[in-house]
Amino acid sequence: MTRIKESVHGSTPFQRLIGHNKEVMKAWSQLGNSLEQDGLLTASLKEQVRRTMAEGNYCEYCKAKGKPEPKLYDEKMALAVGFAQVYSHYPKGNVPDNIFNTLSECFSDEEISELLTFICFTHAQQSFGALMMLKP
Repeated sequence: MTRIKESVHGSTPFQRLIGHNKEVMKAWSQLGNSLEQDGLLTASLKEQVRRTMAEGNYCEYCKAKGKPEPKLYDEKMALAVGFAQVYSHYPKGNVPDNIFNTLSECFSDEEISELLTFICFTHAQQSFGALMMLKP
């Protein structure tokens, strides 16, 4: 049982919780759809980052979509997933320079921007799901 009742707007339980403000729900969903697609980074890399973050963000709804699959990792995916794990352990994303510099060895500035945007958005989504006690 979620902490508040779902609205009538949205096609998923998550969207219906945000759907109490229809415009925010639409914009949120649009941004999520854009970030999840292939961009400079592949959708599969971002999905493994999302799955990894779900484990640490305690969102049952998000965790139900699957566990991380390390057998799929290449070097870039492993580094992105590792960075997401490190990010979640530092208050307010205060990741040490040496860890960030490691990320810079494998990713361009543009890719880092996309990865960090995805990580921050995903963290917000999963925090919302956990706070609302959203279940699968």
